Amino acid sequence: MTIGASLLLIALGAILKFGVTATVSGVDLATIGIVLMIVGGLGLVLGLVLMTRRRRTDVVHTDVAPGRTVRQSTTSVESADPTDPRY
Repeated sequence: MTIGASLLLIALGAILKFGVTATVSGVDLATIGIVLMIVGGLGLVLGLVLMTRRRRTDVVHTDVAPGRTVRQSTTSVESADPTDPRY
């Protein structure tokens, strides 16, 4: 569920809960409004959590071509590559 759809459900639920005075036999519009607001709120929280998880990425840079040897110490990685700025 997208954030926009969640906000739409919250708005529709609030309209049904607080704005509609009509009655339908066998259906409580206020209860349906509360349910829509709860579902919209849960969808909003879930959408925001998933959006923040998607933006978190791990980038791994390797400056070593296949077949080259690398001497690795505890503080840095040294390469025999002349294009490496640490060379």
